[in-house]
Amino acid sequence: MAVHILGLSAYSHDSAAALLRDGRIVAAAQEERFSRRKFDAGFPAHAARFCLGEAGLRLADVDHVVFHEGATGLQQRDLETALRRDLRSLARAAGDGGGAGGGAGGGAGGGAGLPPLLFCDHHRSHAASAFFASPFRRAATLCLDGVGVRATTSAWLGEGNRLRPLWEIRSPHSLGLLYSAFTGYCGFRVNSGEYKLMGLAPYGEPRYVDRILGTLIDVEDDGAFRLNVAYFNSSPSGSAAGLPIANDRFASLFGAPPRAPESPLEQRHMDLARSIQAVTEEVVLRLARGLHARTGAEHLCVAGGMALNCVANGRLLREGPFRDLWVQPSAGDAGGALGGALSAWHEALGRERAPDGSGDLMQGGYLGPAFDDGATEAALRAEGAVWQRLADDALFPRVASILAGGGVVGWMQGRMEFGPRALGARSILGDARRPQMQSVMNLKIKHRESFRPFAPAVLAERVGDYFEHDRPSPYMLLTVPVHDRIRLPLTDAQRALSGLDRLGVPRSTIPAVTHVDHSARIQTVRRDTSPRFWRLLKQFEDLTGCGVLINTSFNVRGEPIVGTPRDAYRCFLRTAMDYLVIGNCLLARADQPMRPDDDDWRREFPPD
Repeated sequence: MAVHILGLSAYSHDSAAALLRDGRIVAAAQEERFSRRKFDAGFPAHAARFCLGEAGLRLADVDHVVFHEGATGLQQRDLETALRRDLRSLARAAGDGGGAGGGAGGGAGGGAGLPPLLFCDHHRSHAASAFFASPFRRAATLCLDGVGVRATTSAWLGEGNRLRPLWEIRSPHSLGLLYSAFTGYCGFRVNSGEYKLMGLAPYGEPRYVDRILGTLIDVEDDGAFRLNVAYFNSSPSGSAAGLPIANDRFASLFGAPPRAPESPLEQRHMDLARSIQAVTEEVVLRLARGLHARTGAEHLCVAGGMALNCVANGRLLREGPFRDLWVQPSAGDAGGALGGALSAWHEALGRERAPDGSGDLMQGGYLGPAFDDGATEAALRAEGAVWQRLADDALFPRVASILAGGGVVGWMQGRMEFGPRALGARSILGDARRPQMQSVMNLKIKHRESFRPFAPAVLAERVGDYFEHDRPSPYMLLTVPVHDRIRLPLTDAQRALSGLDRLGVPRSTIPAVTHVDHSARIQTVRRDTSPRFWRLLKQFEDLTGCGVLINTSFNVRGEPIVGTPRDAYRCFLRTAMDYLVIGNCLLARADQPMRPDDDDWRREFPPD
């Protein structure tokens, strides 16, 4: 009999569910994609029902339910009570009947009609999501979080089917908290605006690095660090409830009050972003060097929310001591659902693991729901949409031609991605060769700040032609330099520009995906893991000679990435996208029924 393990993360942010069958991932999804509430913290009932349905199971058929973190004392009892309540609701919604209670399995009994309930330490869940899903037999593993139940940073050695803890740094000393403090101070929303701070950094100068290292954080040669807690109020979770992380002393240190959200950006905000990014990269590199010296491992795995800092990841790969790096694509708390399940399979149940080095377990990240053309057409018909259904031989050349002509295309194909990045299943695509495409997509499509960079998707076999990079980057988690051979020379006047005045200067032959520092956050696309996206890229290359497209997530600002054909169609109408492709259905904006301007999304999805 196959063993099924359902992993859950909930009650903090980024709730999710993941299902294993005999250690292989059947399905995984974030609750936000179903509830349409970004970073949804509630019990992941929709995501769990999807996972069970994908395997044809009822909750009662599951052998173990694993929660991504534990607690102690009364908190543990309260946590178990809440989980059992929500699991019973899930069982009723899935049509399960009653029955005898489950037994213990290294955790708590499930209660009447429920599978045994296990708990996994928060950072062990992160570490397991990275190491056990990686292609490595042996690897050092680094977890960098905002705040866990206890640890904020931890190091592990993964060997076979075991993870051995090496050390941890405990709350309130947190690199994630420090980065989030600057996120909030610069006027962005904590727990979502960190991407903006990272994207803003290249417009600034590292003027405040010495002040940060001299006052806010003390860093040892091996990366161990401590924060000066006198400058901080609360954790990132407290900030989500409306409490700022940085206090008045923090503001005094930098000589000004916090920036008001949506107010104009000043050069000092760019300099602050550059400075905290530089400090973050230095701490991460020191931690990696210390971990390498202690373990002698050739490979490094990384998870936790700070693992989504793709600029630091790129430097880790290029400058760090490890031969190779693997970052869990769902590195935040959503990935803890998967990590808890993998830990239960390998550690609690003692099942062996034998990666062959050929690839990871993540199946390209495509682990969510899919919709066939019949389901798509039924959804479009209910929306009053107008579409054509084209065979592949007609669809791919048509879409490539639209993109080559400057059109912007919403692209929904196959299974939804697990994690925060759109990887060609729920994407908005454009022509990277057009200098104006970055501003067009930021302002008219995504409704977001003009300075935010877009990522390139590139044919895996052509990555070295465009970027100084020689290996796969399928999950858009590495920032790498654009190759010298495609960079454009700058005039003296262009070199003299500063701040956001540098935004409109083309810096390569793919200017729409080349950041002001000649970097790009790349996704390499392989034919075997992403066949339809690869085919579109190849068709575009055959037509234009360019094997690169802009790939950004299919959503508007503040909205979760679209999950269903209905979500995709409604987002399409709310933007200036020219075409929408769902499976083999092609929709032109000009063909859709006239509708009044729909600004409801601005109230439905608060700014991130």
